[in-house]
Amino acid sequence: MVKPDAVTKQLTAADRPAILRHLRSLSEEDLRLRFGSPRSAASVASYVEQIDFARDALFGVFDSDLELVGVAHVGMGDEAEFGVSVAPAHRGRGIGSALFDRAQEHARNHMIRRFYVHCLAENKAMLAIARKAKMKIVTGAGEADAWLGLPPGDVATVTGEFLEERVALFDFALKAQVKAMRTLAGALLPRADEAGRR
Repeated sequence: MVKPDAVTKQLTAADRPAILRHLRSLSEEDLRLRFGSPRSAASVASYVEQIDFARDALFGVFDSDLELVGVAHVGMGDEAEFGVSVAPAHRGRGIGSALFDRAQEHARNHMIRRFYVHCLAENKAMLAIARKAKMKIVTGAGEADAWLGLPPGDVATVTGEFLEERVALFDFALKAQVKAMRTLAGALLPRADEAGRR
């Protein structure tokens, strides 16, 4: 069963601003671990602008304010390369693992047979996910490469991905409605207070 705070939704080009806000909310150290080297604000913005949503797959987890708290980028080619970031306040809740599982399933359904991770050897969170998935890990010169062979997708994985996306769309719509009601209530409350003082 999917945890409520780890519902993964496929992202589109319309989500670029949310992806950028997520990455800008990370510390310099978090960005270094995510990308393998220090990143300036300009290079982060350039990365987001250049994401090819027609080729690659991106998945995210949204909080109740519809802000991304976890983002996975899956480079799709002969193999699938996985990169992930999770906001500090939301770590330890299975978000990174949920994004990894969703990305892996997506790769299988697109007939990709090898799943790949490249990260700094000091990226303990990423390596913990790789070990949990029983990936083959090779470290050297401060970097780590991990591989996992993927079986072909089947009816179960295709159906699973379809249902996961429907759950994510419902979850997003529900959060959007709750946020809209909170905003409306916040706008009406001062007016009610003002009317009560008259």
